[in-house]
Amino acid sequence: MNVGASRFTRTISILLAAMAGLLAAGCSAAGQSSSSSTGAASAPRAAALPAQPGAGHSASSGGAALTALPSTESIIYTASLTVRTAGLTRAAAEATQLARAAGGYVAAENTALNRAHPDRSTVSLQLKIPAASYPGVLAALSSRLGTRLAEAQHAQDVTQTVADVTSRVASAQDAIAQLRKLLARAGSVSSLLDVQNQINTEEASLEALQAQQRALAHETTYATVSLLLVTKPVPGVKKHGQSGGFLRGLAAGWHGLTRVVVALLTAAGAALPFAVILAAAGYLGWRGRRWLLRHRAAHGTGPASPGSAAAE
Repeated sequence: MNVGASRFTRTISILLAAMAGLLAAGCSAAGQSSSSSTGAASAPRAAALPAQPGAGHSASSGGAALTALPSTESIIYTASLTVRTAGLTRAAAEATQLARAAGGYVAAENTALNRAHPDRSTVSLQLKIPAASYPGVLAALSSRLGTRLAEAQHAQDVTQTVADVTSRVASAQDAIAQLRKLLARAGSVSSLLDVQNQINTEEASLEALQAQQRALAHETTYATVSLLLVTKPVPGVKKHGQSGGFLRGLAAGWHGLTRVVVALLTAAGAALPFAVILAAAGYLGWRGRRWLLRHRAAHGTGPASPGSAAAE
């Protein structure tokens, strides 16, 4: 029992020492990678920014296209563009061709056609364009599709984020390698399970970091242009001028007469049900009065006639 306890204690000590050395190595590697990445990115940025003041850090509208910075900078370019065109289908096909010719693609497309109101039809496209070709393609979209109504551009500097994620990926890979070496030297089952659980945790973290790294690489490689195509408003039908004088007066009078006749007919139609009811009630009252008079005369209860008074 003492030998087993001493062996278990020695295994735990080795495991803790290895973990401490692993954490120290990961921290030192992260610090060196982060400092070297920051130092390498600061010099190109200092050389690029004076030539383009504020080009990559704020949104602009209606101006010239933002110029892509050197490859040492990690920039996410986005733009939104609204164009009015006479032919939606033709303009959408041309925009797709421009994006594909530059090495890009169409990420999303939404067409809303309104048959009743053609002027309300729209086509929205989300174009992914290589960052190097982004300024030229955006200029072509603004000038060749139709009339530019609105334009906005934005550039986000993610150089530090990319460097940080890259450093964390390298540190996670080193940590997994060290843990695998430790796993080969683990003596007891409990030690094996502990190291394996730690490896699983590090691998899950590494996969998340690599997914973030791939997403950043894609966003910095391709610029995103949100294009909205709208149709030109349908021209209104021009009304011919009406002739003046007698004909105009005749038309106005006929229109007024029509309105009066319609109003009278409407009033008559509204009053007709009440007139029928009143007529029926008057007829019933008249018939009832005549019946009452005849009934009184038959029973002698009515006023005496002049002939009967003379006979008496």
